[in-house]
Amino acid sequence: MTQPRPDEFIPPPECPVFEPSWEEFADPFAFINKIRPIAEKTGICKVRPPPDWQPPFACDVDRLHFTPRIQRLNELELVAEEGGFDAICRERRWTKIAMKMGFAPGRAVGSHLRAHYERILYPYNLFQAGANLLCVQKHMLTNDVKDREYKPHDLAQRQSVQLAEVSTPARRAKRMGAEGGCIKTEAGGASENRPNLRRRMGSFVVKPESVKEVAAHVSLKAPHHQVDQYVCLVCGSGTDEDRLLLCDGCDDSYHTFCLIPPLHDVPKGDWRCPKCLALECNKPQEAFGFEQACRDYNLRAFGDMADSFKSDYFNLPVHMVPTELVEKEFWRLVSTIEEDVTVEYGADIASKEFGSGFPVRNGKFKVAPEDEVYLDSGWNLNNMPVMDPSVLTHVTADICGMKLPWLYVGMCFSSFCWHIEDHWSYSINYLHWGEPKTWYGAPGYAAEQLEEVMKKLAPELFEAQPDLLHQLVTIMNPNILMAHGVPIYRTNQCAGEFVITFPRAYHSGFNQGFNFAEAVNFCTVDWMPLGRQCVDHYRMLHRYCVFSHDELICKMASKAETLDVVLASAVQKDMAVMIREERELRERVQKMGVVHCQQTEYDLLPDDECQCARCRTTCYLSALTCPCNPEVLVCLHHAQDLCSCPVEGYTLHYRFTLDELYPMMKAIALRAESYNFWASHVTDILEAKLDKKKSLVEFHALIEESETRAFPENDLLRHLRMVTQDAEKCSCVAQQLLNGKRQTRSRLGGGKSQNQLTVEELKSFVRQLYNLPCSIHQAPLLKELLNHVEDFQQESEKVLAEETPSAVEIQCLLDVSSDFDVALPELPVLRERLEQARWLEAVQAASSWPASLSLDTMRRLIDQGVGLAPLSSVERAMARLQELLTVSEHWEDQVHNLIRARPHHCLEMLEAAVQEVENIPAYLPNCLQLKDAVSRAKEWLQDAENLQLGGRIPVLDALLDLVSQGRSIPVQLDPLPRLESLVSEVQAWKECAAKTFLTKNSPFTLLEVLCPRCEVSTGAQKSKGKRIKDFHCGKKKAAKLESLSDVERALSESKDSASAMATLGEVRLKEMEVLFSIRMANESKLLPAVNCSSLHVCVCQEAPKGSMLICELCRDAFHSNCVPSPSDPRSIQPWLCPHCRRSERPPLDRVLPLLASLQRLRVRLPEGDALRYLIERTVSWQHRMQQVSASWKLPALRDRLGSTPFAKVGIPGGLSSHKKEVGCGLDKKAKRRLEREGRCRTKKPQKKKPKLSKEKSREGKTAPTPSPSQLSDLSPSDDSEDDMVLCPAECCQQPEGDEVDWVQCDGSCNQWFHQVCVGVSPELAEKEDYICVSCTMKDGFVRK
Repeated sequence: MTQPRPDEFIPPPECPVFEPSWEEFADPFAFINKIRPIAEKTGICKVRPPPDWQPPFACDVDRLHFTPRIQRLNELELVAEEGGFDAICRERRWTKIAMKMGFAPGRAVGSHLRAHYERILYPYNLFQAGANLLCVQKHMLTNDVKDREYKPHDLAQRQSVQLAEVSTPARRAKRMGAEGGCIKTEAGGASENRPNLRRRMGSFVVKPESVKEVAAHVSLKAPHHQVDQYVCLVCGSGTDEDRLLLCDGCDDSYHTFCLIPPLHDVPKGDWRCPKCLALECNKPQEAFGFEQACRDYNLRAFGDMADSFKSDYFNLPVHMVPTELVEKEFWRLVSTIEEDVTVEYGADIASKEFGSGFPVRNGKFKVAPEDEVYLDSGWNLNNMPVMDPSVLTHVTADICGMKLPWLYVGMCFSSFCWHIEDHWSYSINYLHWGEPKTWYGAPGYAAEQLEEVMKKLAPELFEAQPDLLHQLVTIMNPNILMAHGVPIYRTNQCAGEFVITFPRAYHSGFNQGFNFAEAVNFCTVDWMPLGRQCVDHYRMLHRYCVFSHDELICKMASKAETLDVVLASAVQKDMAVMIREERELRERVQKMGVVHCQQTEYDLLPDDECQCARCRTTCYLSALTCPCNPEVLVCLHHAQDLCSCPVEGYTLHYRFTLDELYPMMKAIALRAESYNFWASHVTDILEAKLDKKKSLVEFHALIEESETRAFPENDLLRHLRMVTQDAEKCSCVAQQLLNGKRQTRSRLGGGKSQNQLTVEELKSFVRQLYNLPCSIHQAPLLKELLNHVEDFQQESEKVLAEETPSAVEIQCLLDVSSDFDVALPELPVLRERLEQARWLEAVQAASSWPASLSLDTMRRLIDQGVGLAPLSSVERAMARLQELLTVSEHWEDQVHNLIRARPHHCLEMLEAAVQEVENIPAYLPNCLQLKDAVSRAKEWLQDAENLQLGGRIPVLDALLDLVSQGRSIPVQLDPLPRLESLVSEVQAWKECAAKTFLTKNSPFTLLEVLCPRCEVSTGAQKSKGKRIKDFHCGKKKAAKLESLSDVERALSESKDSASAMATLGEVRLKEMEVLFSIRMANESKLLPAVNCSSLHVCVCQEAPKGSMLICELCRDAFHSNCVPSPSDPRSIQPWLCPHCRRSERPPLDRVLPLLASLQRLRVRLPEGDALRYLIERTVSWQHRMQQVSASWKLPALRDRLGSTPFAKVGIPGGLSSHKKEVGCGLDKKAKRRLEREGRCRTKKPQKKKPKLSKEKSREGKTAPTPSPSQLSDLSPSDDSEDDMVLCPAECCQQPEGDEVDWVQCDGSCNQWFHQVCVGVSPELAEKEDYICVSCTMKDGFVRK
């Protein structure tokens, strides 16, 4: 680490930084009082608000404008208009002048304005006018020619005009050399115009925070020639040659005491007279980088100037300049005498004029709803001085800078010099935004030490101005002060942070760059003794008071009833000192011979009319005047300095008599005595013994009373709180011990909790409860708890003495101990024994129930036993478990190998292994699996034997289930290979049948093709279904067969082939019903009366057009180009649509071998039953056709039966019986009549309507017996029973039953039809005429 140069600035240590929580931040005075013991040791501290505390910036930036360093010129013009300085002083019109200038009304404002004008503007006016100063000097030094000039520190001063030092750099070098180069006063002067920017760091003129600047204190080289020829241009005398000064500019002579202000010593170095100073001041001055501060700035202009200055000075962007670099450069410039740098500081800007940076109620700044909380915040600097805890709230006048915040607009290097606050009050500064502000502070106890160091280093300055440090014009390097033993601390205040200075804490600092800050003063109760000490100090320095401390005390005493008790106690003490001192002063004046007295209400007079002419303190309780000059008064401390008139003529003016002051002090004492009574009561209860002890509730009540009445925070209250807190803690701990609910404990958790009491500590705690100053109601209960704990210890000893205690017994003891929040030494031992007992019981329970004693359980028990404490019974149980585990693992592995062996072992070998493991008392999964496999093998063999018992033919599903079960059994089963072979043969048969019947890429299954169709539906069916009349078959319906899955399930569940055939017969009947409805619907679409354009036919669902193909099965029409056409148009073989052609329709001679091979396999399956039913239907149909052919003697048909397509099995989906028959002129009606002979009884149909006579009916129905060639024109007669049972409908459904409904055609044929065959309901037949299809097409009838 590099060592710093000897002249390099070393930063002082950091001051404390506090970051309050939201709860602490809520009350600023309570927080400041809390941190005061720490922060007052350093004089200053920094406070960072919570991150979310961000008040809006409420200052009116558009209206804000200021002139750094220079006061407004209208003040000088106004004084001249009113008659001049002398006239206004003579007539006491300074208060009126201040009010005309816009200052707020106040008692001290006139005095402050006069002091500043007299100190700054008036001499400068005389300099410019070149007037004779003799009379002025004599008038100003009326009382004492040797009085020293006073420069007050208040509002007007903080806005005062600063005269630049006009000494040349050479002269300054001489002076600084004489002063040791350790201190610099605020000054400014012309610097040489150097072209190089770095070389222009010339004379350093720092504008302080309060912008105060002293006139240059110069010294004159002692003349070594004759001075008799020189006379003073003021008084015209040449006497007092040692006090005669010769101007180094014009050679004019002046007495030091004739000058304004007078010089008490001959200055060292070159000296200029007032005329030369005026001429020099009127010259245009040059500054570094910007014009001299003679213009009015707004925030934007000042910020541009400040940022430009800093960036040009450091050749870096303003935000990239390190704070350490700025700090070191600042103190380097302060200590140098070769470089001058001029900066400007917008300080002490009244917030009342332009608005505070904080929002205020009824202000011009509109506060957002979410920001209204900042209006009443205690950290709002507009609220802090006037809050109840602040003493300044009792000061009625609005004192700028103390009760009203001041604004500060800084730039780089602008500084505020070493000073303390007015009346040694607190101050708080908030940086709203901008670059940091660097602070230096010294604690209040080191204030006198700091003053002595500065007086030692610059004695001539303090001789001329004893209150130099009160004027913010002196800046000194902190390293120099630290070298002389003064404790100095520093901090960097960033935007959004507070800096608090404590009473009489000197502080100074500078700004790192352009920023905006706001500051105000406040006073707390602890300040009151310091406030009176400060007034005495001001009296010694002849310094103005900003307000009257005595008046403040009296006003607070007059509000004794409402005054805070803590403040009342402090006021009582201060008032006692005030009255004692006032009584002594009045007695001394009375002894001097003053006999006249008069009551004067000084609180109604302006401060400049009640100031002591000698010490300039504000007189409030009393003052002396003389008839020779009634306007002049002095305080009683300077009674001998009033005038030279006889004392008997003096008049004592008083505000209160002593008799009036004592009642005021008594009233404030009564207010403070309420605290004394409370303190006496607290003392009594703290010292109470035995039964006289009070409860904790009374202690809390006393604390609440102290908070309600705001009693002072003293040792008694702190002791009461400490005792109460201790009692609360004891009560809380006692309650926890009684409840046994401490969170750190668990019921069976091991170890002692962190805050658990031992038994001995419990005994000591019980004794402590009885020794508390207050009574705790838990104390007797805790005593009883202690007795229970002792009983528990005795019971524990008995249980632990047993060899194998019961787990329940140990658990009961532990349950009892859970109510004791006490560290019991028996608990760890009991927990160990409890674990051992529970383990032994778990081993015993598992052994008594072998089904639960698995290998994992044995291993877990062994692992648990290993972690137990040594015990003989545990070790024996461990040995037994280990032996059993070894045997069990051996047999588990062996059985596992037997089960996984390939090929499987025989049943006899596995049965022997099962007998071996039967006697092992444990749960062995592999052994149980082996036992189950043996049992299943036996059951399977029995099922295989029962499957073919008595020559029964097994069903394929049962056979598959049996094979599947046999494959899952890990035992060698002899019948299994034979059954597997049989299943393979059945699967091969199904594949062969599928190749025979199924078309290429057929979407149907083999069963779906072989079975009658049970799922037939089209759109036409839904539209025409209402014309179908259900017929009564007279048979009981079987199970519901709605889908192919239902049929397959019914076939699989059937017991024999007969029941399977019956099921298929039911499906066939349903097929006939559905197919008939489809045919009727499709035929009705093709009637001539129907609008063809609205029809939707074919697979494309479009209207009929061109050549159409009619399906012989469903009677639907298809476009010839949409479906495949017949290969041979002349062929008599019927054409089927794609929906109806479901199979390859193989010939019967190819199908019969399939049935024969299935019978050889002796296995039933749904496809086989369906095939058998299909073959039976085919054979039956052939037989009926042969009968018809024989009865009608149709040899051609007989010859063709063997070769026609109808001799094949090719009936799509089992619907061959509904195929249209076209061959050799055989009439369909005759065929149906032959099929129904002897099988169907019919009811003779009745005429549906009487409109046709019986004769007409007979005429139309009498005809000879038809010949075979006329079969297609057969029309049954009414008298012929054979004709009546023959329905001429093309698709007769051949209804069966006791009653069959008929309907007669009302057209030309008069034929009878089954109602169900033509789709006519009985209701429709009764109400409307029926015209058959033939009559409709032949005669052109339109059906109604």
